[in-house]
Amino acid sequence: MKAPRAHTTVKPDERRGNRCWLMKQMNPYFFVAMNDEPEALALLEREMGTLRHNRRLVLADREKALIQALPNVPGSLYDTLRRIPEREISYALIAHSEEPLPGTERTLEIQRFEFDRKSNQEIQAGKDVVVPPAIRGRIATAIRKNHPDFALGDLDRLLRIIWLNNESYVRGARPDRAARVLNLFQKANRAGGLYLDVEEMGGGRESQVHFAVANPPQKDFLLQVMEVFNRLDLGVNHAYCLTVSNGIHPYFLGTFYVRRRDGNVLNRGSELFSRLQNELYNTQVLATTSPAYQDFVTTGVMSGEEGSLVNAFIAFCHTNLAHNQPDRFGLDDVRSAFLSHPEIAMQLAKLFCVRFDPAIADRADVFEQTLAETGRIVAEYNTGHRFLDEIRRTIFRCALLFIQHTLKTNYFVLDKQALAFRLDPSYLALLGHEFTGDLPQATPFRVTFFFSRFGFGYHIGFSDIARGGWRTVIARTPDDFITNGNTIFRENFVLAHTQHLKNKDIYEGGSKMVVLLDVADLTPQERELETWRLYKLQYGITNAFLDIFVTRDGVAEHQRVVDYYREDEAIEIGPDENMHDSMIESIAKLSAARGYLLGIGIMSSKRVGINHKEFGVTSTGVVRFAELTMQELGIDVHREPFSVKFTGGPNGDVAGNAMRIMLDRCPVMQIRLILDGTAALFDLLGADHQELSRILLKEDLDAFDPRKLHPGGFMLFRSGSRTEGLRALYRKMTMTDAGLREEWISVDEFSREFGGLVFDTPTDLFIPGGGRPETIDINNWERFFLADGTPSARAIVEGANSFITPDARLQLQKRGVIIMRDASANKCGVISSSYEIIANLLFSESEFLQQKLRYVGDVLAILEQRAGDEAHLILRRRREEPTLLCTEISDAISSEINGHYARLFRFFQARPELCLQPLFRRVILSHLPRMIRDEPRYRRRIAKLPQKYRSAILAAELGSSMVYRGDRESDFEDILKLHIARNFPAM
Repeated sequence: MKAPRAHTTVKPDERRGNRCWLMKQMNPYFFVAMNDEPEALALLEREMGTLRHNRRLVLADREKALIQALPNVPGSLYDTLRRIPEREISYALIAHSEEPLPGTERTLEIQRFEFDRKSNQEIQAGKDVVVPPAIRGRIATAIRKNHPDFALGDLDRLLRIIWLNNESYVRGARPDRAARVLNLFQKANRAGGLYLDVEEMGGGRESQVHFAVANPPQKDFLLQVMEVFNRLDLGVNHAYCLTVSNGIHPYFLGTFYVRRRDGNVLNRGSELFSRLQNELYNTQVLATTSPAYQDFVTTGVMSGEEGSLVNAFIAFCHTNLAHNQPDRFGLDDVRSAFLSHPEIAMQLAKLFCVRFDPAIADRADVFEQTLAETGRIVAEYNTGHRFLDEIRRTIFRCALLFIQHTLKTNYFVLDKQALAFRLDPSYLALLGHEFTGDLPQATPFRVTFFFSRFGFGYHIGFSDIARGGWRTVIARTPDDFITNGNTIFRENFVLAHTQHLKNKDIYEGGSKMVVLLDVADLTPQERELETWRLYKLQYGITNAFLDIFVTRDGVAEHQRVVDYYREDEAIEIGPDENMHDSMIESIAKLSAARGYLLGIGIMSSKRVGINHKEFGVTSTGVVRFAELTMQELGIDVHREPFSVKFTGGPNGDVAGNAMRIMLDRCPVMQIRLILDGTAALFDLLGADHQELSRILLKEDLDAFDPRKLHPGGFMLFRSGSRTEGLRALYRKMTMTDAGLREEWISVDEFSREFGGLVFDTPTDLFIPGGGRPETIDINNWERFFLADGTPSARAIVEGANSFITPDARLQLQKRGVIIMRDASANKCGVISSSYEIIANLLFSESEFLQQKLRYVGDVLAILEQRAGDEAHLILRRRREEPTLLCTEISDAISSEINGHYARLFRFFQARPELCLQPLFRRVILSHLPRMIRDEPRYRRRIAKLPQKYRSAILAAELGSSMVYRGDRESDFEDILKLHIARNFPAM
């Protein structure tokens, strides 16, 4: 990038002339900002004249700095940013002269970039750093003078962050400029990470635009911001931009000095400022890599917001159509339909805006007219390419269904970082069986679609009040993104439906959120950027969720959300794959701060909750199922010897806690096999109980001392491998009669032996408590049977989800294996999370922490009861009808309870006055932990529960009781007697 230095001698008069011209044409702030670069300024004064002939003059080019002067031509900034990795920029200065360079028609542009980004770890390590008192004092004085609303309690924290990121900036900046940056930083923090304001400059047409973004997009962001200014005919005379880390993620802090090219002044109340606000905020949603941005937005065909909406149309249509027909409706097929016909894309965007623009008074009439027009355009779409036209008409019809069935959206919310669309799920039936035939035959209660700059996904719930985890799938290659995009809707639907079966014992139905994160453009070395992008996606979607689901009197509270649904919706989200603790806490705080009806109860497994691993809540149910299943096989596990094998290690939540509980309850148990990610332990005489207890819930299996093995036992270690030449070798330790023997085996030997143990090790019981999903499938299930035809385990209690595929389950059970499926055996984790929400609704944080152990003890007793109820019923029905398989019975029980629940919930919703009548209040209390039932001060609080919650708890408790404790023949007899008594009077 270096330009050749001029070799001619510059005359003193020319240099003085250049200096005078610069002083006159450049803003005074420019010289303050360049005060630490005297050599660069001297070079500019001396050789500025060379820009009449050259494209640029490099004033400094060092490892961590680039300063250059150039004639201001279209694309000059783009050309520079294309040459340097923008995500490395820690400071940017862009300045322009007032008038053209002498002898040219172009103004002077100065570009200064610094590349000295500090890592999160460096900022965290500097928490004790103190800014020199003299510097702090000058800045504090400037803040008090110029920003009287600044909360001074934040001063030291924010100033320390700026100092740690860019000490030279704080030292060299004028106090009023440093104060302005700190004020912008604080306002952005308080606004949730997105802030924009404008100040008119006294005595001129120039305005200051202040723009700050938490965790900004990492690539092309500054370029995208400058493109917005240019597209809106706002000339940027100069700009100062800092990017700093707050110890968790970056923050972009920019001040732009702009002029309207029409000669007017940009002010806060103008229509142009509203457009600028829309467009700058929309940079958080609109990806610069998307064809809609490149083809439509930068060319002026669409606004940035319309470009984001078209991208959302593309993602929705692709994910709803491709899961059943990926060859016809792949991403490229759907994208090309919209890109090839921008007029139809714009018509669809117009229809959407007519339906949801809060500024339109007669929306219903205008929408019907526009809908008829749009429907006609789609129906008559015909280019003469019959096969292609049919595909594209289907895509456009899907977009029409999307618009018609969206009930509320945050599209018109200004400070959004993702889009949210709550849909009426009846659109699925209108799509037709051709596109839904691969889904479970059930209709969700709600479907909510989310779209972000870096990904998209769905929340699907099968009940009004619903709970289920948030799973983020990370696509690290383009193939990952396309493949997961093809199937994400079906995966989400199936997971939510399975969760609904599992949630049968609680007042929340099943739901699931699955979001796809695109990081295919990042290298493996950019994992920190991947984490930032993950946080950006999850934080943005959380706020979008709250935009539409925070309600007052049933109606969306945000004034820019048009709400056609108009009811409160209690949606509980649990952490799942790729959800970090810091984000869990952030989501809970956001929910409470924004007034969502669940408060911090939106997200479970926090400090004010029941930690699943600490208390072994999931394993409590797994072990109860195991005890009753073994009893059915004639073995009392508390007194009699039996053998068991586990996948999942001693430090895992499910397997580790199951071992802990069983070691305590089952003194003569033999654990013959344990597999985890670090090692395998095989011992036909059983793993040493004392040694296993030593590492339980503290260390992985590779910490087990192989000297504690019995003769014939061995351990395979995945950890601690070594290489000999090009060969990777793994350690195997075998206990012989002569003592412990070490050997090193090849990858093939290790894989064959490790992978075969779960099939070959003979035990009475198998508890898959971890491991890869679908390990046992239709292609290998027969390996589970030994040479004599007997199964290697007589019973399987599924602690982990989907370890065995449905087809394999069916075949194993046909050959006599009892299988207690995951939706029954490991249901206690979600039941426990349900009681966390009740605690959040009924107790203050301090009350819960004070009574936590007592409350958790009551919940564990409930979990034992719920697991026992279902296990007893499954086994009883199996005895009554031996041809039924346990997994079939499990599914039938879930369907029965959920059917009762749905009908009862509707009944109590229609008659809310019943819920607190003594008879029904007794049912609610029976659902709650004992400490609430026993203490009047807590018992009285059930009246404060949201009405929907009281209805749901009643429906859940009665619905499950009718199945677990009822007798179908006796119940039917009672119904007949009641019907006769009401309708056939005595003669």
